[in-house]
Amino acid sequence: MAKREEYERLIRTEGASVRENTQGFNQGRYESVAKLDDYEGLKAEARAIKEDAIERLPELIEELRESVESNGGTLYLADDAADANEYIREVVADREADRVVKSKSMTTEEIEVNEVLEADGVDVVETDLGEWVIQLADESPSHIVGPAIHKSRAEIADLLNERFDPDPPLSTAEELTGFAREHLGELVESTEVGMTGANFVAADSGTMALVTSEGNARKTVAATDTHIAVAGVEKVVPSVEDLSAFVELIGRSGTGQDITSYVSLLTPPVDSPVVDFADDERPLSEHDADRDFHLVLIDNGRMAMRDDEQLRETLYCIRCGACSNSCANFQSVGGHAFGGETYSGGIGTGWEAGVEGLDSAAEFNDFCTGCTRCAPACPVKIDIPWINTVVRDRINRGADPEAFDSLVDGLTPDAEGDDAPDHEGETDGRPPLDKRFFGNFETVAKLGSATAPVSNWLADLGPSRWVMERTIGIDRRRDLPEFRRETFHEWAASRSSNRGDADADAVADADADVAVADAEDRNRTNGRRVVVYPDLYTNHVQVERGKAAVRILEALGCDVVVPDVRSSGRAPFSQGMVRTATDHAEDVLADLDPYAASGYDVVVVEPSDLAMIDREYEKLVEDGDRDALETVRERSYEVMEYVYGLLEQEGADPDPLVGADDRTSGTTGGRDTSAAPGVVYHSHCQQRTLGLEGHTVDVLERLGYDVTTTDVECCGMAGSFGYKADYYDVSMDVGAQLREQLESDGNADRVPVASGTSCLEQIDALLSRNPTHPVELLDPERSV
Repeated sequence: MAKREEYERLIRTEGASVRENTQGFNQGRYESVAKLDDYEGLKAEARAIKEDAIERLPELIEELRESVESNGGTLYLADDAADANEYIREVVADREADRVVKSKSMTTEEIEVNEVLEADGVDVVETDLGEWVIQLADESPSHIVGPAIHKSRAEIADLLNERFDPDPPLSTAEELTGFAREHLGELVESTEVGMTGANFVAADSGTMALVTSEGNARKTVAATDTHIAVAGVEKVVPSVEDLSAFVELIGRSGTGQDITSYVSLLTPPVDSPVVDFADDERPLSEHDADRDFHLVLIDNGRMAMRDDEQLRETLYCIRCGACSNSCANFQSVGGHAFGGETYSGGIGTGWEAGVEGLDSAAEFNDFCTGCTRCAPACPVKIDIPWINTVVRDRINRGADPEAFDSLVDGLTPDAEGDDAPDHEGETDGRPPLDKRFFGNFETVAKLGSATAPVSNWLADLGPSRWVMERTIGIDRRRDLPEFRRETFHEWAASRSSNRGDADADAVADADADVAVADAEDRNRTNGRRVVVYPDLYTNHVQVERGKAAVRILEALGCDVVVPDVRSSGRAPFSQGMVRTATDHAEDVLADLDPYAASGYDVVVVEPSDLAMIDREYEKLVEDGDRDALETVRERSYEVMEYVYGLLEQEGADPDPLVGADDRTSGTTGGRDTSAAPGVVYHSHCQQRTLGLEGHTVDVLERLGYDVTTTDVECCGMAGSFGYKADYYDVSMDVGAQLREQLESDGNADRVPVASGTSCLEQIDALLSRNPTHPVELLDPERSV
């Protein structure tokens, strides 16, 4: 309950500013990367450089040491935060400095150097405007790039007016920045020790790249005679030439700028004169250039991350913040909820797990719903959702037993139990109660269908909802799924035996090859043989959706079977139950491989299940299952993608499908859209990252529908996330952005259409008009 109240507070007090700023960054990124000739190629180049650098990191650090020392500086390799801080304290004390001015650096936030120096009586001043604002407010950064994005202009004005009492009071953005520039400039001019971070450090020359928007880093270096640069070891790259790709990407990815206002390449100690600002008589040329430079490279868990096969990718991060900007949950609550001791957003889980530990990562890991919206935004192609899943799995295995544990004891698969080895071969506890429930929802669904409709009635009773909220955290405000007594597979099996097509059960049993061979002799219209995969919700809840998919494919000339196949593993995967998800993956591939190998196409109704096959199975299955994975993956399609292929590539006749002209006076031969019913289409997150949204839009337009689309990052439901009491308000706040689009003037009278189960559930909760799945619009047996 405390978490939920804190999230509600952050939504109320910081959410609007965070959303406005991150969405602005996002829009800028879309526009900026569109100007690049080969965006994906540039990302691949940047990733290759980071892969090489992390692989050769020990030797590059030694090369960098030689470069820095030959330039006249000192490199100190610190084991951890305490080691780094002690060295920095000594440098500052030797200089007898009473003030240090700093430019923005997340690594110095990580080691908490400000607090250490202030304990020594040293005044530490942040010169980045955002960092200075949160320093004055005594807050932590809310974003890797924009530390104060959670504050509005009015809030910043109130803070500065209260703290400094300027006359007249500050109000406009110009007044605020002008005041900050003058005030901080005076402090920089009178300070002898400057501290910066480093975006990248080239091993071959000791050259540092500082990428900023305000120029304060240059002032911090040029105006002081002692420069301390603090950077994690992962910032080392082989050469200056390697900086080009990163400079092209970091601004575009983080703030949507083609290039940031200042890109400073320094090879410290810099040789510009040290200016005595109190002496305005002596020419600049007469000032000496006697400077002192210290590069403090910090391990603090990074070398262990380098040796960790699953966390290693985190070190490729260039700290652009794109994963935060693209995340709908982050847009609602910001880094003060979606963040740990230092790092926030999608990649924050990997950083916190590596440098702070699992306890810190556990505080916000569940905010990552695995929607994968951040993955294509990452300029170095880090699989951020997978890192979050791995960390969640490790958190689960370190979880303590909970009250009411016995209620779902049977829902914990052996793979996740006490005797299961962890990633280091040791044994741990079981996942938390709520994760076990949601992660093994297949068992829940089977029980629900077997006992329906009684199960639905019991689950919806007030006392039942109270118990579920108290024990497994299902918010009582969220409507529950209604299980169907006859599953999709059972319907198809009964129907297949009556029609004389390939019996679904026969194809799925041990004699699958024989059954498939028999099926090949049957007459077909277009020769296409299709397996419709019975995903968890289509099989047990949204059965009509599966029926519609079968009827559409048959109407387009396909021979269709619906085998008895296990759920994809998306549910346990989303809860970090990696071993259980792996069991599902192995079973699904074993069942589908005989079909795919015999020429059947696999059509999937739920986009997140297709994403499991297309992406996540690659992480789960062992070498022995690779051939089956490749065979199944190559022949797997999302249902509307497949319909598009039949119409576009196979030349199938669309007339048997229900189209807009079946609702108007148009003719089937040439569809008339003059009075076409309008639909507003919201595509599933996984569908977008798989690049499949356009197929649905095309098919609907071919059939005469007038289609508009939404462009929000996510609907906010995200599977089990929207059911959980802790996150219900976040889910609905994210959903409010979708509702605004669906109820806008151009969409208010349109039929809401969505491809994902979660999306449909959320839209149903948001609107008074009912949403529908696109296959239900096209169903030949649909009543119009």
